[in-house]
Amino acid sequence: MSVHKHARNLLLNSFHAAVSAADPLLVVPRHLPPPLPHRLPRGRTLVVGAGKAAAAMALAVEKHWQKDAALDGIVLTRYDHGLPLDRIQVIEAGHPVPDEQGEKATRNLLAEVKKLGADDFLLCLLSGGGSSLLSLPVAGISLSDLRIVTAELLRCGATIQEINTVRKHLSAVLGGRLAASSRAPVLALIISDVTGDDPTHVASGPCAPDPTTYADALAIIEYHGIQAPDAVMEILLAGIRGELGETPKPGDAAFSRVENRVIATAHESLVAAAEYFRTQGIPAVILGDSVTGESRDVARVFAALIREIRRYGHPWRPPLALISGGETTVTLGKKRNGAYGDHSTHRGRGGRNTEFLLSLAVELAGAENIHALACDTDGIDGTENNAGAIAAPDSLDRASQAGIDASALLARNDSYRFFQQLGDLIVTGPTRTNVNDYRVILIL
Repeated sequence: MSVHKHARNLLLNSFHAAVSAADPLLVVPRHLPPPLPHRLPRGRTLVVGAGKAAAAMALAVEKHWQKDAALDGIVLTRYDHGLPLDRIQVIEAGHPVPDEQGEKATRNLLAEVKKLGADDFLLCLLSGGGSSLLSLPVAGISLSDLRIVTAELLRCGATIQEINTVRKHLSAVLGGRLAASSRAPVLALIISDVTGDDPTHVASGPCAPDPTTYADALAIIEYHGIQAPDAVMEILLAGIRGELGETPKPGDAAFSRVENRVIATAHESLVAAAEYFRTQGIPAVILGDSVTGESRDVARVFAALIREIRRYGHPWRPPLALISGGETTVTLGKKRNGAYGDHSTHRGRGGRNTEFLLSLAVELAGAENIHALACDTDGIDGTENNAGAIAAPDSLDRASQAGIDASALLARNDSYRFFQQLGDLIVTGPTRTNVNDYRVILIL
């Protein structure tokens, strides 16, 4: 087997190890109440949830819940992420921009939650992507208003924490409002796709206290120069004036009957990948599960570290696998000098993982025996059909021979096209889990 093919197999197998560590069918059953009559609620058990992993999480509940115990519910997931279930209804809706299907389903979900009493039990299944799927706007704004703000926040490169802060104050269920609507005890099982694994940020924390305010949300919109609809601005300003109730905060009595439990994280997936490399005789170093920043800027930093390792064997000697997670960003139209181009003329395709890889390849042009993979564990890099891609030592040479200008494609955020033409995209389809991005650089 050639070195290139061997390296490719190592990278792909490590990604599969990372994804498997967050498989809902494996992690959810460990956290369900024991199937004993005296441990189950006297009344109804309602399952609700949202996210890219919601259908698989619900399937795990059905498989392991006591057969003669009452169980029903509604979960929302992204289009093409559903699964056939018997007792829990799965509804597919829009992501990352909300749609009418999500609004209708969320309205029905909230109505069922409000029916629960003290003898019932609410089991919430939450994962990344839930924020846009639970798309029920507060009174006073429309779904169209919510869509406009969401699209603008995504376009401008706002962090997920910033996006969620705004969403929480425009939603009837996010920011702890779902749990506060329940009179029943609540257990939220959470597959985390955010840095820090704070439940308030996963799916915008439907069951978690919200420390942010209307003022925070308005500051984010102003900082990024977003032209929000008038109705959105009126809601935020009314909230700041105290005319609208805030999202429930830490210490609110509603959370005395609520438990938020994170059951899968990026760090655990990185550890699984590192262990795979060690079984192959290759040392692995985890650089962190919360790497953020512009994708191309992060790639430059990683390239500098790789050059240090290759030239001086410091701080580690090859062979070596450098593993990291987190969520970088891509600001459309951003040029290599940090300036911004005209968004109206942007025509590139690609997510943060392919942009990271293309930038890394450009930075390391001519370097030998360095292979890299970057993929989103949900199987979707941005809005494309690929999870990510693989960059090889000869990627730029092959591109040049095919008449592909790597730097020009990077300048217009066209990383998808680069790896597509080389045949190096990784397409997995929906993995039905989500613990954010997985990156590995293999130095041989």
